[in-house]
Amino acid sequence: MKFNHNIFLHNPRCRKSREAVEFLKFHNLNFETLLYMKDGLEINQLKEIIDKLNVNPIDLVRRQEKIWKENYKSKKLSDNEIIDLLHKYSNLIKRPIFISNDKAIIAIPPEEINKII
Repeated sequence: MKFNHNIFLHNPRCRKSREAVEFLKFHNLNFETLLYMKDGLEINQLKEIIDKLNVNPIDLVRRQEKIWKENYKSKKLSDNEIIDLLHKYSNLIKRPIFISNDKAIIAIPPEEINKII
């Protein structure tokens, strides 16, 4: 799946993600919701998101997560190893992420979405 329209990576259990959905709806923005925690993301999708965010893979890691702190925090990992971890443990992916064509943004606060629409 290539991200070539408005996609919102959503975790319904996340308050910040729910706030971003409300922002999108309030502004009548059309978007497709991707429940990445449930459905997962492919390696190529993660690479595309990282590219569209214009960040390094480590910048997408939620470093406060227990699995990261206990198992990976002190390790020197390559970009590909980090992407593999994000693929394996989708809860490590920072959220929420809004993708619009060739750009993406971590929507914290939700108004960050305005930068790419």
